[in-house]
Amino acid sequence: MSTERQRVERVAGSRRAKLTPAPGTDTTPETTNGPDAGEPPASGPNDDRLRNDVPPHY
Repeated sequence: MSTERQRVERVAGSRRAKLTPAPGTDTTPETTNGPDAGEPPASGPNDDRLRNDVPPHY
């Protein structure tokens, strides 16, 4: 019986192990975050003030 499965692989120097990709999956990363990935986010009335506010120093 030769069924393909994910395996756990040890990563040298790491505390966590990683899984091999599941059979039949695409491991290439997506290039966009959605249909409007190139548009800048909408700004609200308080955005300039929030960007310029400086927290107090203790």
